[in-house]
Amino acid sequence: MSNYSARLLIKAHLLALLLLAFGASGSAQTPSPTPTPDVSPTPVQEVRQPNFPDVQSQPVPPLPDLTRVGVMSSNVVALSMNDAIRRALQNNNDIEVSRDDVRVAEQRLRSMYGVYDPVFSVTPTFDQRISPVTSIFAGGTSSGTVSNKTFTASPSISKFFETGGGSYQLTFNNTKTTTSATSSTLNPFYSSNVSLLFTQPLLRNRSIDANRHLIRVQKKVLAQTDSDFRQKTIAIIAQVQAAYWNLVFALRNQQNQLDSLNVARQNMRNIEAQIAAGAKAPLDRAQVLTDIATREAALFVATQSVSTAENSLKQLMLKDPASPEWSAQVTPTDSPAFDLSPVDLKIALDEAHRNRPELGRVKLQKEINVLDLQYFRNQTRPLIDLTGSFTTTGLAGTKVPCTQPNPANCPVVPTNLIGGYGQDLNNLSRFSTREINVAVQISLPIRNRTAKANLAAAQIQKDQLDASYRSQEQAVEMDVRNAAQAVDTAQKRVVASRLARESAEQQLAGEQKLYDVGRSTTFLLLQRQQELTAARTNELQAQTDYNKALADLQRATSATLRVNNVVVENPAKP
Repeated sequence: MSNYSARLLIKAHLLALLLLAFGASGSAQTPSPTPTPDVSPTPVQEVRQPNFPDVQSQPVPPLPDLTRVGVMSSNVVALSMNDAIRRALQNNNDIEVSRDDVRVAEQRLRSMYGVYDPVFSVTPTFDQRISPVTSIFAGGTSSGTVSNKTFTASPSISKFFETGGGSYQLTFNNTKTTTSATSSTLNPFYSSNVSLLFTQPLLRNRSIDANRHLIRVQKKVLAQTDSDFRQKTIAIIAQVQAAYWNLVFALRNQQNQLDSLNVARQNMRNIEAQIAAGAKAPLDRAQVLTDIATREAALFVATQSVSTAENSLKQLMLKDPASPEWSAQVTPTDSPAFDLSPVDLKIALDEAHRNRPELGRVKLQKEINVLDLQYFRNQTRPLIDLTGSFTTTGLAGTKVPCTQPNPANCPVVPTNLIGGYGQDLNNLSRFSTREINVAVQISLPIRNRTAKANLAAAQIQKDQLDASYRSQEQAVEMDVRNAAQAVDTAQKRVVASRLARESAEQQLAGEQKLYDVGRSTTFLLLQRQQELTAARTNELQAQTDYNKALADLQRATSATLRVNNVVVENPAKP
C-alpha cells in the first residue's frame, strides 16, 4: 500500500471520530425521543477513495506465441547466400522456362539445316495395259490387242548445297516389260538409265537464298535467346540476393523487437517493486502495460515480415509448391558486409555497356537487319541459273524366237542386247548411249515491286534499330548511375544510422541514471528505450539496403555472373 492511500485511510478514520464526537455531544445537551442514528459500525465503508488502479501487485505478461503458420520450428534449414543462388539456378521455374527457350531455338535451327539433308525417294510401280491396235505393225495379236506388263523401280536422291545455293538430283530408272506384241524382238526386256540434273544460280540466290537467310537469322535468334537467358539468370540471382538480405533483416529485426519487449517486461518488474515500496504510484504500472502491448504489436508485425521474406526466398529457390521445404524454417548463415570503398562510375559504365544482355540483344537484332538487307537486295537482281543434265541408258532382254521359215528374214538383234538385268546394267555402265544438256535459265521480273518494298522496309528498320540501340544505351546509363548512387547513399546511411544508434544508447544510459535517482519519469525512460529500438532497426535496415544496393549494382553492370562464379554455357551448334 502506498503512502498516499495510507493518508486517505487516516483522514477517513479522523472524520468518523469527529462525527461520533459531534453526535454524542448533541445528545447530551438536548435530549430527544428520536433515536440517535447508529453510525459507529461502518464509518470507514461510507468514505469513497479516488478511482486509482488496483494497488495489488500484478504479474508480468508472458511472452507472446511467435509460432508462424505452416512453419515447423523443428525443421530448420541453414542457408548461405551461395546455397540460395545454387538452388535458384537449379530449381527456379522462370530460369527453367528461359533455358527451354534456348533449347527450342536450338532445335529450330537444327530443323532448318534439314533442308540440306539428302532426300532419297523411290516409287515401285506395276502397270498392266491391254490396248487395241489396228495395225499388224503395232504388234497386234489375232485378238487385235497388245498386252504390256511393266514393273518400274526408280530410286532417286536429291540435295541442296549450302555453299553457292546449287542443287542436284540423281535418278536411276529401272523398268522390266513383258509384252505380247509380235513386233518386239526382246521379251521380256530391261531398260535402265541414270540421269544427273544440276542447277547453279549465277546471280540471284547465289550468295544468299531463302533457306540460308532463314538459317542465318535463326542463328542470331538463338544468340538472342541466350542473351535473354543470361538476363533472366542475372535478374533471378539479384532477386535471390535481395530476398536473402530481406530475410536477414527480418530475423534481426524480430530479435530486436523481442529484446525491446523483454526490456519492457523488466520495466514491469521494476515498477511493481517500486509500487510495493511506495516509491511509485499505480498509474506508472498502466504506462508500462501500455508500452508492453505496443512492443508486442511491433513484434507481431516483425514476425509477419519474417514469413513474408522467407516465402519470397522460397519461391525463388523451390521448384514444386508441394515441396516439404515450404514448411521449413530458413536460417541465413551469412551476415551483411560493409565497405566504405567508393564506386568507380567509369569502370561500372564501361562494364555495363560491354556486357549488358539487353544491349547484346539489340546488337543481334541489328545483325539480323544486315542479313535482311543482304537478302532483299539480292532478290532485286535478275534470276540467272546454269542448268546441266547428263543421262546414260542401258537395254537388254531375252530374244524372241524367230518364226520365219527363212532365217534370213529374221530381225538381227545385237548380241550386247541379249541377256538379263545384269546385261542391262553392263550396257548402262559403258556410256555408249548418253545425253548431255547444258542451258542458262534467265528470268527478269518486271518492276519487281515485292523485293524492292522488302528492301525499303529493311532500310527503314535499320534506322529504327539505331534509335532503339541509343535508347537502350541511355537506359543502361541511367540504371548504372542510379545503382551507383544507391550504393553511395546506403554507405552514408549505414554510417549515420550507426552514429544514431550509439547516441541513442548514450541517451538511454543517461536517462536511466536520472531515473534511478528520481530525476526522470517512467514516460521519458520508456521513450528513450523506444528510440533505441528504432535506431537499431534503422541501422539494420541501412546495412540490409547497402548489401541489396551492391547486388543491384552487380545486376546493372552485368557482373552478377562473374562475381558469383556462375558460368553459362553457349548454345550447342547443330
